[in-house]
Amino acid sequence: MKTLRVTALLIFLLPTFQAWAQAPESLIPRKVLFGNPERSSPEISPDGRTLGYLAPEQGVLNVWVRTLGKTDDRVITHDRKRGIRNFSWQYDSKNVLYTQDQDGDENWRVYQTNVASTQTKDLTPFAKVRADIVALEPSHPDSILIQLNKRDAKLFDVYRVNLNTGQLALDTENPGDVLSWQADHDLQVRAAQVTTPDGGTLIRVRNNAKSSWRELMKWGPEETLGVIVDFSPDNHALWVITSLEANAARLLAVDLATGKRTVVAQDPQFDVSFLVTQPRTHKLEAVVFLRERRDFQILDPALKADYEALKKLRDADISNISRDLADDRWVVTFEGDDAPIYYYLYERGAKKASVLFSSRPDLEKYTLAKVRPIEYTARDGMLIYGYLTSPAGVDARNLPLVVLPHGGPWGRDAWGYDPYAQWLANRGYAVLQPNFRASTGYGKKYLNAGDRQWAGAMHTDLLDGEEWAVKQGVADRTKICIMGGSYGGYATLAALAFSPDAFSCGVDIVGPSNLNTLLKTIPPYWSTFVAIFHRRMGEDEEFLKSQSPLFKAEQIKAPLLIGQGANDPRVNKAESDQIVAAMRKNHKPVQYYVFPDEGHGFARPQNRMAFNAASEEFLAKYLGGRFEPPSEAERKLLESIKQ
Repeated sequence: MKTLRVTALLIFLLPTFQAWAQAPESLIPRKVLFGNPERSSPEISPDGRTLGYLAPEQGVLNVWVRTLGKTDDRVITHDRKRGIRNFSWQYDSKNVLYTQDQDGDENWRVYQTNVASTQTKDLTPFAKVRADIVALEPSHPDSILIQLNKRDAKLFDVYRVNLNTGQLALDTENPGDVLSWQADHDLQVRAAQVTTPDGGTLIRVRNNAKSSWRELMKWGPEETLGVIVDFSPDNHALWVITSLEANAARLLAVDLATGKRTVVAQDPQFDVSFLVTQPRTHKLEAVVFLRERRDFQILDPALKADYEALKKLRDADISNISRDLADDRWVVTFEGDDAPIYYYLYERGAKKASVLFSSRPDLEKYTLAKVRPIEYTARDGMLIYGYLTSPAGVDARNLPLVVLPHGGPWGRDAWGYDPYAQWLANRGYAVLQPNFRASTGYGKKYLNAGDRQWAGAMHTDLLDGEEWAVKQGVADRTKICIMGGSYGGYATLAALAFSPDAFSCGVDIVGPSNLNTLLKTIPPYWSTFVAIFHRRMGEDEEFLKSQSPLFKAEQIKAPLLIGQGANDPRVNKAESDQIVAAMRKNHKPVQYYVFPDEGHGFARPQNRMAFNAASEEFLAKYLGGRFEPPSEAERKLLESIKQ
């Protein structure tokens, strides 16, 4: 699919609540949930002969390969620090490409590893420069396009890289306002997306690399966060996802010569989320909507039989399909709610599939919780969607509750396996994941209802979800905590500061506390869409101050746990420092851990497991759930980084 997304320790229970008289499920060790997967993210080589995947080597995720039909698995990369989190095949099937940063600074470099020799080459060896892959094309297997902010830290220019020699040459210079680039199927940059000063979007195109740019279409700031997806197979039209002239974002084919817009796929409520295209011809075969679950709208009848065959394999959603160029072999990813992620090899001609592996086989011996789509009515009458996960093996009645808002905030939670929801449910908590207003995927009315509402209606949507869970009989009103990362961390701070009696405790991971300082310290390369922040968050300093938990820190009553990466380029460490200082000045209870080798979140498993050890011990203290005590190594790490 081309989508344009240690031995278990002694366990003990704190005095808990009535539900656990029903013989709770076994405690799942943190390592099983949050350690490295055994194998994950498989991708088939373009020639269909080799499987690449991620797996640990010496405790660090690296790229491995296996000849399909054999068991000759071997590691080809040798990262020793953060681990590799994504890779792709070159179209020659002889090399793989991956990106890596330094301690979470998000200044990615692009690396090339030869499968036969295992030699790795840094294609973008530039300090304090971010590199992203813009395009690969099967008809041009010896080149790729990348973008670098080397000339100007605020702007990305496009460079062409010769994959045989490593030679890099400037291809397209950013005129000063381009947010993103799109290449056609001849690997020519012919479309650019620009954020206008009011937060709207402008699409520019050109006939070829020597032609001048011209405006193709534009839309205002009230539309969804639209995007250029791809060129049509003949390069004569542009596929664009936008809510222009509709509520939900539709897929449009926009003729490059005339500007005529043709609706290809749409839904009145849900945005088009992904496209499925044929790997060599680029023919559009399906679109995906994220409803309660993933829903494929098949556009090419030739794909229907394959999709029907795949649906019968598991009660799970298809989240990725990696295909060889002959389109004979597919590697299909299935994500269910109560099982690890499974990967299948599908032989298209025979319509037969076989299991390759699951991401976490150690998890299969445990009973996981089911995830239930829910909806509730906010205080202003707006219908809010989300998901509820309750502990397996017990009645979902009068449980302690963790409200788990997602990050973004322009994103959403979806049905499927979520290690955090499963972890919390296994510890005895009901878990509510509200897709509060401003979440994406539900159309522009839903998105726009969150404009300038970070501490307003977006905040009260969480309170209304909490109240819904209590009235449903699921949650014990006296035992409710809020926990989240990034925007979810902000939501945690806001909940405790603006509604100090609503929650028993809070866990904030890399959340901003002051919206003014947040916007002043964002990465320089976000300058091309800062107008969207101003539109969605607000621009006036006094208004942003009124939405900032830092200035209501004296109202916080509930205990707070904070985790922060020292190198976070999005939410600067100072965001956590200042709320911690304010709380301590007011003699408020706060625990604070700063990881010196992390950025916006915790990529290294040992850091992730250590903070989660602190989190579950913290939650158990205030909500009464179960917890796995920290290991000696985790305790030492936490002691060394405690602020």
